[in-house]
Amino acid sequence: MAEVRLNIVGREYIVTCRDGEEQRLLELGRMVDTKAREAGGSAGGLNESRQLLFAALLLADQVNDNGGSASAAQAQPGSIDDATATRMAQSIEKLAERVESFASGLEQATQRA
Repeated sequence: MAEVRLNIVGREYIVTCRDGEEQRLLELGRMVDTKAREAGGSAGGLNESRQLLFAALLLADQVNDNGGSASAAQAQPGSIDDATATRMAQSIEKLAERVESFASGLEQATQRA
């Protein structure tokens, strides 16, 4: 397994992937970063987990607008196929859940201090 360092809205995440998939994961990370910055800029004041959630929703909306078909996705430069979009959405959802859990733990620790 390979490790890839993704920078999403100024924060670094280390993600594992199968050997040979590093470049694709970096591309997906750039897409998530772009959407997270878009989400943060339009909604303003979002915490990290909410920003990632909105990024995931924007990406899901983009995939949905493509009709969910590989041919529609391929018509746009830098777009992704259905299987990749599904894996990416699942990964983003899991990441958002982990970030939300981490943020909740930090909030509880801060309240106790």
